[in-house]
Amino acid sequence: MATRKIDAAQGREAVLAWCADPAVERATLATAVRFTLQELALQAPGRSVEVRVPPYGAVQVIEGLTHRRGTPPNVVELQPNSWMQLVVGDLTWAEAEATGRVSASGSRSDLSAYLPLLARP
Repeated sequence: MATRKIDAAQGREAVLAWCADPAVERATLATAVRFTLQELALQAPGRSVEVRVPPYGAVQVIEGLTHRRGTPPNVVELQPNSWMQLVVGDLTWAEAEATGRVSASGSRSDLSAYLPLLARP
């Protein structure tokens, strides 16, 4: 599941649209998710943790041991709307874990230091 590069203006527009109405059309949600995964990769470069937001994208982030094949030792997976709520601060990492909205495995999979990525407008 590779993440397609999203233009920053297009990505911000999709995030704003999601903030206005989380029930946006699928293409807009996909753009918002891909853009924010791209932003996470810029803010937390590395390849030790794989963040998956199926079906829209996945990135490897955070410095440490590089993962090359098979299932990574550190994986974070969540639904698109849960990811977007974390991104804009509507949901905290602790709340997501407590409610089962995030699946995180591995010693480096806590993303709370990087979230929220963007301030909710």
